[in-house]
Amino acid sequence: MITSGFTYLAFLVFLAGFLVWTEKKYKDSKFFKYVPAVVLLYLVAMLLSTFGMWQKTDDVNMYYSIFKSNLLPAMIFLMLLRCDLRKILKLGPKMLLGFFAASISIGIGFILTYAIFKGFYETDTWQAFAALCGSWMGGTGNMVAVQGALGVPDAKLGYALLMDSINYSVWVMLLLALVPFGHKFNKWTKADTSIIDEVGEQLASAQENIRKSIEFSDLIILTGISLLVAAISMSLGGKLPQSDFLSATTWTVLIATIAGVIGAMTPLAKLPGSSQISNAMLYTIVALIASRANFAELAQAPIYIISGFVILGIHAVVLSLVAKVFKLDLFTCGVASLSNIGGVASAPILAASYSEALIPIGVLMAMMGYVVGTGGALIVGKVMSIL
Repeated sequence: MITSGFTYLAFLVFLAGFLVWTEKKYKDSKFFKYVPAVVLLYLVAMLLSTFGMWQKTDDVNMYYSIFKSNLLPAMIFLMLLRCDLRKILKLGPKMLLGFFAASISIGIGFILTYAIFKGFYETDTWQAFAALCGSWMGGTGNMVAVQGALGVPDAKLGYALLMDSINYSVWVMLLLALVPFGHKFNKWTKADTSIIDEVGEQLASAQENIRKSIEFSDLIILTGISLLVAAISMSLGGKLPQSDFLSATTWTVLIATIAGVIGAMTPLAKLPGSSQISNAMLYTIVALIASRANFAELAQAPIYIISGFVILGIHAVVLSLVAKVFKLDLFTCGVASLSNIGGVASAPILAASYSEALIPIGVLMAMMGYVVGTGGALIVGKVMSIL
């Protein structure tokens, strides 16, 4: 059993490396065609956590918090160096439609689920559900805001936190696993992905002028700058005004995003190696997130976990119907969903699994969640209180 923070981190990075190597070695295998290494990493780390491979000691918790929070802005900065935000903004109205469709479908999911299982819940469980809805429409700040507005007891908030941990973890894994099936979904909805494809082609064309060989100077410069940007972003993020919608983490991600967009317009963008370094950071973050999930917790509150999956199921069905009617693609639906449910820490990761150039969409859509999360959750809570 691992109790050392450094050993915990070292093992997760080794696990990520081993799975990436295995995927490369057996790249022609049908298994890795449908279960990419990043999904397998998520699943294996969750299983190891369930079986007690590591303990949540103070040292382990410290390493988790420090590396996850520090690597995220550095990863976003490096990935955005291959991004031209002006072209991405051309994606336009359909992304907004996808986001609000995701938000509304989540609200519908909470209301219908509460109505179905109301007899199985404790008194005033709707309050805990409203708080969770704030998180799933926005973020943790919205959950706290809704808790304060409704006076939800801390004990009852435990149910929301349990669902937020387990159901969210499974949902992230599922959305990542669906990435290879994007073309089938797009064919079903008859989505026109020409704009997204065009952006990808333009970026690919632009990269033809970039030097392919990676030198040591490229790696050390990019690593150093990305970590410096992360440090500055976190320092400034902690000093800027905070509210229910703008936490220190939110400011940090915004600053790193702006730095990446600016960096993409400088000679820094022409240095090869940013994708390789950022991918290493991405896999480390995914392993860290998955290492906090625990399937064993399913037995502690089965009705609430089941309710969480029912909510997500209704959300998926409604969002899929909207996608069919308005011809939305899987990228739009997936990132819109995770922008609500996962927020700024997860949406960019899913966007990156489609294309590094699309990361700003995940960041910007997640920011929108902070705006609508509290108000939307209070409306949903009001409806549930009447049922």
